[in-house]
Amino acid sequence: MLLWFVIIYWVISVAIGLYAARRVHNTSDFAVAGRHLPFYMVTATVFATWFGSETVLGIPATFLKDNLRGVVADPFGASLCLILVGLFFAAPLYRMNLLTIGDFYKKRFGRGVEVLTTLAIVISYLGWVGAQITALGLVFNVVSDGAISKLAGMWIGSGTILIYTFFGGMWAVAITDFLQMIIIVIGMLYIGDSVSGLVGGVGVVVEHAARAGKLDFWPALDLKEVIAFAAAWCTMMFGSIPQQDVFQRVQSSKSEKIAIWASVLGGSLYFLFAFVPMFLAYSATLIDPEMVAELIDTDPQLILPRLVLERAPLFAQIMFFGALLSAIKSCASATLLAPSVTFTENIMKPMMVGKVSDRKLLLSMRVVTLIFTLLVTLYAVNSKASIFKMVENAYQITLVSAFIPLACGVYWRRATNQGALLSIACGLTVWLTVLIAGPDDPFLPAQFAGLIASIVGMVVGSLLPQRVHHDPHIHDRLRFGHLAQVEPKLTVEHPQDT
Repeated sequence: MLLWFVIIYWVISVAIGLYAARRVHNTSDFAVAGRHLPFYMVTATVFATWFGSETVLGIPATFLKDNLRGVVADPFGASLCLILVGLFFAAPLYRMNLLTIGDFYKKRFGRGVEVLTTLAIVISYLGWVGAQITALGLVFNVVSDGAISKLAGMWIGSGTILIYTFFGGMWAVAITDFLQMIIIVIGMLYIGDSVSGLVGGVGVVVEHAARAGKLDFWPALDLKEVIAFAAAWCTMMFGSIPQQDVFQRVQSSKSEKIAIWASVLGGSLYFLFAFVPMFLAYSATLIDPEMVAELIDTDPQLILPRLVLERAPLFAQIMFFGALLSAIKSCASATLLAPSVTFTENIMKPMMVGKVSDRKLLLSMRVVTLIFTLLVTLYAVNSKASIFKMVENAYQITLVSAFIPLACGVYWRRATNQGALLSIACGLTVWLTVLIAGPDDPFLPAQFAGLIASIVGMVVGSLLPQRVHHDPHIHDRLRFGHLAQVEPKLTVEHPQDT
């Protein structure tokens, strides 16, 4: 029964995505839904995109092993990322009316910065999408009781998500995200209520977790621990900001106000609901401690699915796996689309010979989506990292290379092309050096050292004499949108006096 439900649900969701493809007529529809999405739909797609496999499987497993302190990156850093985007970046980016985040780097800092940041952003998606594909393989394997292998489940999952993303683009992602958010919320609340009944209520679980030290959040007063804690927080909080999927939700909004508050509300909802899977996973330690002890050091991501399959009634199982599949599908489709669009627009398009028609560019975006799906599935198949680590590590490269140029490009008038290039070079060099040649447990984590180097590179490069061309007025023209792009006209009343 459970497997048939999964199959039926999967077919229906793909059909809805294909139905949404009828709205796609050009690259704007494919990339940003023509900037037509209302408040409720933008909120849903912000929430559903981030509520993925790491939220349902990765975060609870990490929480059981490392307490609340271990999940500072996600959901604490991840939800703050969305809130910060809404409060500080949504308005200025929305006014620029751009197709991709790479377009911002091009207009603000030139072609070189555009290429470097776009490549970093595309590479970062390997870990995030790979985590969703890994989770799909796990789910298909569990609900089929081993009849479908994890490997086969990965290919089945990635192939079916590709179908509606390939044709429907952002419209398909937005509509399916809205429906999947409803399923996620209802499913998580229902299974939470069912499991809490097995242990005597929410209060019993929370009190037991507090006594066991699981709710300890702040690090000990040791400098190394404090730095590691801050580095983990910053990786998701700042490294996730310069991402195409976040930018797409801003640009897809009907208005600037929707772009701002839908991001804030979506991030807040994500933070609240991310605690439900953690509650469920800790409940497992009270309901079936032997099963938890068996899996905690081998495959902790299986604890929650095993709990539901072995202890919950059939309807609760259907609600849980429906919510889990919704979470994975919404996240995977969005993160397949985002890098494909930005790679096509910012890397391929400038290299195309002659005038590129919109129809040809749309076809290119779809082909790149296909290729990226194959690459990321191969990456997931061969990766040994946990779902949580795959997601957390994904943002290190954007943290050290793309965040500072974005933040300074929006808010620091004196940031220059030279400063952005030096920021990227310093950030990547220091990050890779510490990562490859540094000790296994460095005092300063690689991504934190790279972030500091990126800041230094931006400041020094912008204040030194400029050897790279830079338009000193570009900040004002971009920062204030179309109003600042209007050049003042000189009115000459007496030509002979000119």
